[in-house]
Amino acid sequence: MAQDTQNDQLGVEDILFKQGLLSADQLSSIKLEAINSGLSTEQVITQHQLVPAPKILAARAQLLGVPFINLESKAISTEVLDLVPEPVAQKYHLIPFDKKGDKLFVAMVDPLDLQILQFVEKKSALFIKPYLASMEDINKAINDQYSQNLTTEVTSALEEVTALQKPVIEEPDDKAEVIKEAPVANIITQLLEFAVHSRASDIHVEPLEDKTRVRYRIDGILHEKIILPRGVHDALVSRIKILSNLKIEEKRLPQDGRFTFTSGREVYDLRISTVPTIFGEKVVMRLLPKSNVAPTLPELGLRGSALKNLEVQVLRPHGIILICGPTGSGKTTTLYSILSKLTTTRVNVVTIEDPVEYQISGANQVQANPQIGLTFASALRSFLRQDPNIMLVGEVRDTETAELAIQAALTGHQVFSTLHTNSASGSLPRLLDMGMEPFLLASSMNGVVGQRILRRICPHCRTTFTPPPEVAGNIQQILGKLSSVGKEIKLYKGLGCDACGHVGYLGRVGIFEVLPVSPKIMDLILERASAQAIEATARAEGMITLKQDGYMKVLEGVTTLEEVLRVAED
Repeated sequence: MAQDTQNDQLGVEDILFKQGLLSADQLSSIKLEAINSGLSTEQVITQHQLVPAPKILAARAQLLGVPFINLESKAISTEVLDLVPEPVAQKYHLIPFDKKGDKLFVAMVDPLDLQILQFVEKKSALFIKPYLASMEDINKAINDQYSQNLTTEVTSALEEVTALQKPVIEEPDDKAEVIKEAPVANIITQLLEFAVHSRASDIHVEPLEDKTRVRYRIDGILHEKIILPRGVHDALVSRIKILSNLKIEEKRLPQDGRFTFTSGREVYDLRISTVPTIFGEKVVMRLLPKSNVAPTLPELGLRGSALKNLEVQVLRPHGIILICGPTGSGKTTTLYSILSKLTTTRVNVVTIEDPVEYQISGANQVQANPQIGLTFASALRSFLRQDPNIMLVGEVRDTETAELAIQAALTGHQVFSTLHTNSASGSLPRLLDMGMEPFLLASSMNGVVGQRILRRICPHCRTTFTPPPEVAGNIQQILGKLSSVGKEIKLYKGLGCDACGHVGYLGRVGIFEVLPVSPKIMDLILERASAQAIEATARAEGMITLKQDGYMKVLEGVTTLEEVLRVAED
């Protein structure tokens, strides 16, 4: 009883202090300001941005004795959403997010409102387990989960599938199969349409133990958007396999296929990959618009000295230019941008790619097919007999490909390729480790581009804020002489709106570091110097690093500090 009384006297600020999120001085000044201003201590903490909002909410939940839930990127099954109609969810600022047995888990702004709890219990005929969530989080979840055409269309298609799964008068097998395919095909159409409207690059259809989840990669980040009943998974996979000309009965081995999909006037090429998991086959569908036009280098995010250095290297008649970065960092798009600029009627351009993502007018593009022996290395060897001026190799994957690329560069050809390294300077030691001779590498290499891709702040809901002094100090330290700002640094963030799907980001932009192979860098290659020594020399010669380019884009309001640290932190 004494413990309860003590708990009653505690405030959110006391819990945050116990958790080490507030200092003793901050605690005293918060309480004093609350008394003087008439605001609650929670409002004072929020106003001064002393503690992140989710931490404040979690402390309030602890105070109220209820669990806290963060609904961000949480998919909710249609079965659960149907238990509480959308008008009820909007009126009472709540959303059901899970169901186990006779219990319904509901996120609420006020989880202690007994009247609302009783009403929802009566409406759903289930026991309610209330959770605390922020108003913003709940409204966003309602908007994402209820209002999307995806949920309604898939629900109606699922009803058809369920009806078909019930015992009916027996018909010939083939006819029954055709009827069953119709609603499943409708589900796939809706999943693809939603991907097009939300600018998704990939769709992941993943079997879990008791359900199937569908995730979309939007602006490089996976978002869980819908949960399907486990019973419909095999039918979905079979339909996708039929469309992709894959073996339906083969469920033990990975398979790759493709098919086209038309949405409005746009035609999409879909690359399909299936992989057997312990709960069934997982399918990933990559969407590639057939009308894709390669963006220009400035549109990608290259500018200033980096753009000038790359343009100088691109105009050299022979040698290798490598684009480096992890998977999904936009390397191929940069290569296409360069090729679009170089492809004219006066040059013979040949490419070997896996897959061919953009179609470049005037270039001879070849799709790799290792199953029949058409690899990067074998294609590159054939290209040398095709009287080429410019050659693009999708990726330097092995020693043979690297040796052939160097040989082509030394015999008067321009060669472009990609390599999986974390930085531009790290690519040169990597090639030496692959067995390349230092004197051949130094003679053939023109330049290396390191890059990452990150999300742009949504221009429709962008707002400014003043960062803490330690953050501002870190920015100035990283930028050094490149920093032209005074003492006051303003940063930007997206609040979230309908245009960006309440994420705060819309579209993507690249950050780059361009390393020209100067005489000093050539000497370092001959000495087999480390990546750190090469980077130090390149920076002394004026190279702007990935992180510096990212920080400059942060100060310009193009992206956020969190995005730069997510993709470019060492």
